Amino acid sequence: MIRAFYCSGSGQVTIDLPSTDWRTALHDQTGVLWVDFSAEPLATVEPPLRDTFGFHVLAIDDALRETHVPKIDDWGDYIYAVVHSVIFDPKSLALRTHELDIFLGLNYLVTHHRQSVDAVERVWRHVCNDHRQLAHGPDALLYRLLDTLTADYMPTIDALDAALDALETTVFTRPRPQTLSTIFAVKRAALHLRRIIGPQREVLNKLARDDYAVIDPKDRMFFRDVYDHLVRLVDLNETLRDLTSGALDMYLSVTSNRINEVMKVLTVISALFMPISFVVGFFGMNFEGLPFANNWLLAGALGVIFVTPLVMLYWFMRRGWLAPSEFRAWKSALTPVATYEEPQSPGYREEVASRKFLRQEPARGDGQGKDV
Repeated sequence: MIRAFYCSGSGQVTIDLPSTDWRTALHDQTGVLWVDFSAEPLATVEPPLRDTFGFHVLAIDDALRETHVPKIDDWGDYIYAVVHSVIFDPKSLALRTHELDIFLGLNYLVTHHRQSVDAVERVWRHVCNDHRQLAHGPDALLYRLLDTLTADYMPTIDALDAALDALETTVFTRPRPQTLSTIFAVKRAALHLRRIIGPQREVLNKLARDDYAVIDPKDRMFFRDVYDHLVRLVDLNETLRDLTSGALDMYLSVTSNRINEVMKVLTVISALFMPISFVVGFFGMNFEGLPFANNWLLAGALGVIFVTPLVMLYWFMRRGWLAPSEFRAWKSALTPVATYEEPQSPGYREEVASRKFLRQEPARGDGQGKDV
């Protein structure tokens, strides 16, 4: 799908501007043209990028034929930037990213993406409903797009945190082999997110601090605001990665402790039956002269069989190898624990609660010279 939104210098708005009129719109230095290419074949996208907008062949090749981590290139009269949107599936714990290629000029903005990007769709609808968004230039439109794209990272962080909370509870209540694969899935998602947020933070840092001819110096503060959000997201993602590693260590520790308890119970049972096996084996030997018919010796043998395990059990307790409370732990060592109240960490929960800052920020632009 190819769509174009044009706002002339006189304020006249045209939605779905035909491609034949793009050159005329580009000659209007006070107007703003936004062209969006969504899931279009290369043969359709490449000619207008090369012939109408005059982009360099290397920039076109980067946008259409290669996949990049977030980056930004300065081509003088326009800049080329690559950013990514994220999609997280809480059920499968799979994190996917969609690349968004952006060309920003003095009076135009060109976006290209192979898949549908929700942030682009929302900004497009918002601009169609409120034409004033284009009155401040294409750089303000780029800010709106990057700000919306960055805000979409927050639900992913929250979903990963919720999955991690569920994992912590599962590790203590009923750890299973599938729990380990789930921990690694969360860890992979956090690592993938880090590979995207880190370079994207540097893109916003350059937009906020470097001197680009197509960005009004007064608008750099808005990009700095998005940069601050990404810095915060990087910190939260690092916290999630640390907690994921902690959950893995906790799973291994709990599993090891349960195995140790089971082995301890089995060892004690084996030790208690060792003297019984000796007595039964000794009196069961088929040699002449053993008094099998002697009732007193039979009673004594039975007494040894019953008393010896009790004496050994008492001796284990006196030596400190067993404690009275461990008798109750044997059942929990052999069967799953019914309930468990997870210990709460107030410090981290307050950290998670503070993650809503992206949704609670006041509207930007008031008193800043631009209402974007």
